[in-house]
Amino acid sequence: MIFKRVGEGRPYPDHGYRQKDWAGLPPRQVRLDQLVTTKGTLNLDALLDEDSTFYGDLFAHVVEYQGEMFLEDGLHRALRAALQQRLVLHARVLVVD
Repeated sequence: MIFKRVGEGRPYPDHGYRQKDWAGLPPRQVRLDQLVTTKGTLNLDALLDEDSTFYGDLFAHVVEYQGEMFLEDGLHRALRAALQQRLVLHARVLVVD
C-alpha cells in the first residue's frame, strides 16, 4: 500500500490558504504511508489548474488534522515518488485545529 488510505474529499474545515500562503511554510519530509489522499483519481483538469502546485510550488501540500495527514495537493508528486520506490515526500504541512 502506497498511502495510508485513499480518501475522497477534504474532511477538515476550510483553512483559507491560497498558493502564495503555502510558500510561507517550510517543507519537511512526510512518509507516504502516513498520507490520506483527498482525491481518488488524478484529474488532468486539476493538475493543469492555475492554483495547482504543478505551476508554482515544488512541494506537495499536506494538511494535518485530528492526528491524520491529508494530501491536499501534489498527488502527482506522491505517485512519482512511489514509482521511484521512495518512502518519503517533501511537503509543506499545515496544521489545522
